[in-house]
Amino acid sequence: MVAMTDDTRGGEPRHPIGVAAERTGLSQDVLRVWERRYEAVIPGRGVGGQRLYSDLDIERLRLLALATSAGRSIGQVAGLPIDELREMVHEDEGSRRRNHGVLVDVAIPSTLIDEGVDFARALDAVGLDALLRRAVAMTGIHFFLESVAAPLLRRIGDEWHAGRLAPAHEHLASAIVQRVITSAMHALPLDLRAPHIVISTISGERHELGAILAAASAAAEGWRVTYLGADLPVAEIANVALATGANAVGVSIIYPDEGSAMLAELRQLRGMLPSAVSIYVGGEAGGDIAAELANDGIAVVRSLADFRASLKADAPRHAA
Repeated sequence: MVAMTDDTRGGEPRHPIGVAAERTGLSQDVLRVWERRYEAVIPGRGVGGQRLYSDLDIERLRLLALATSAGRSIGQVAGLPIDELREMVHEDEGSRRRNHGVLVDVAIPSTLIDEGVDFARALDAVGLDALLRRAVAMTGIHFFLESVAAPLLRRIGDEWHAGRLAPAHEHLASAIVQRVITSAMHALPLDLRAPHIVISTISGERHELGAILAAASAAAEGWRVTYLGADLPVAEIANVALATGANAVGVSIIYPDEGSAMLAELRQLRGMLPSAVSIYVGGEAGGDIAAELANDGIAVVRSLADFRASLKADAPRHAA
């Protein structure tokens, strides 16, 4: 992991954690989790032991917040050098301009995420639902998925791990996010001539929100989507893909119990489908076996933006 700075510039550690939270848009609990679990930065300590952040620490945290708001997990980016983070965020901003015409102010999703966590903490399902539906209307579905829904779910997960939210808070938020995404996806126009993708999770993977985010991203990209939910044997996924004439299959894997078993199942899925059918694996766990999957003709997508770019490149092969 990267230590608290990538070089010696940026001044002495002098900002308390409250200032770091204010300047980065991250909660103090998330800052502690990112430090303890991922060593995103290692702040200095004051006389009384309180955390003190340098200007470079705060810049790094701000860049990490922006990089994760685009759909990446903190585990994927925490160890990157700061110059690489700057370039990544710059590329993300350029992509948003191309895809949305204008760049939505990054303060908007940060505010929405803070408010979303507050609604979840208050168990206010109505308030959270209304907030997220306004966010879809405000930002468009692509930006909502990558910069509101995904980071909100990660933030709530971090708050839960930090002991600030209970399982009930996380379950309520997940259910509301899923409902809003499903509603937004169903409102998209449907082109029966568009390429078709089947999306699910494999046996043992019961966390389906990653798959739902992928399904909505594919629908927003113009693909027809058959969403099968969670925890299906690969034979069932393959049968549906074959029966519906799908052009691609997407699988989300977040918490595998056994890496070798997961790899074997994905290889089984690849063997059951024609080579012309693309297979995409997303989620944090997929990165652990990316090289092996690539050798088997299975693509690992690192983020929603990466998935969308892959679908965009793949679509012409399946044009009607």
